[in-house]
Amino acid sequence: MPTVDVTTEVVIALPIGEVSAYAADPDNAPTWYANIESVEWKTAPPLRQGSLVAFVARFLGQRLAYTYEVVEYAPGDRLVMRTENGPFPMETTYTWTTETPSSTRMTLRNAGEPAGFSAVARPAMAGAMRRANRKDLARIKTILESSR
Repeated sequence: MPTVDVTTEVVIALPIGEVSAYAADPDNAPTWYANIESVEWKTAPPLRQGSLVAFVARFLGQRLAYTYEVVEYAPGDRLVMRTENGPFPMETTYTWTTETPSSTRMTLRNAGEPAGFSAVARPAMAGAMRRANRKDLARIKTILESSR
């Protein structure tokens, strides 16, 4: 069982196709994730199972560089990315479900083992990650709903 396992969700007043297409595009990540500084495709787009995407982020004062591998991608339904490298091996899962024809529930789950962080910092990580994820989902909601 991972040391950190955080699930957050938000309802966005847009159809599932629009929400999932935006959220699943790694190039959009620095726009709606406060902690992500840059994204670099290691394999050619578009996103698909086996795609590799490198991210540079900042979390709890540390710079994190890691490469996600897409292990599952069903457009408009589910995206699962996993990283084994870096200080925080993690799996990130996005799921999208239709709330109404014009709104989507987006769920973001991060689960992993924070190997590069001290044992003292680990208990604070879930709370910090939950707060960051809530802010990120609020940001994507604002960006997408204001684009209408």
